[in-house]
Amino acid sequence: QVQLVESGGGLVQAGGSLRLSCAASGRTFSSYAMGWFRQAPGKEREFVVLISRSGGTTNYADSVKGRFTISRDNAKNTVYLQMNSLKPEDTAVYYCAAALSGWGTSVNAMNYWGKGTLVTVSS
Repeated sequence: QVQLVESGGGLVQAGGSLRLSCAASGRTFSSYAMGWFRQAPGKEREFVVLISRSGGTTNYADSVKGRFTISRDNAKNTVYLQMNSLKPEDTAVYYCAAALSGWGTSVNAMNYWGKGTLVTVSS
């Protein structure tokens, strides 16, 4: 069982930056691929980025490529999402998720979810 707690959301102007963190409980954090997803009002939850168990491989959605950077610190049981050049369309609740196996980008590929943190980008 893994519990995930996101933090770092807030209100930022377009062009600004935010850094999200996701702290995981348990001693097997390095066994999970980790991901960030987001859900805008009235829309379905969508994939943002994945990072492999070692941190050596990442997969970004085209919409955030070049602007967002995921990283993880297995010693601290934490995954981060650095978001730069934010746009109003990035406004959403951002969710941290963990996958026991595989490398899928679908919501169904993830086994554990945090409760989310709200990011609002004003124009």
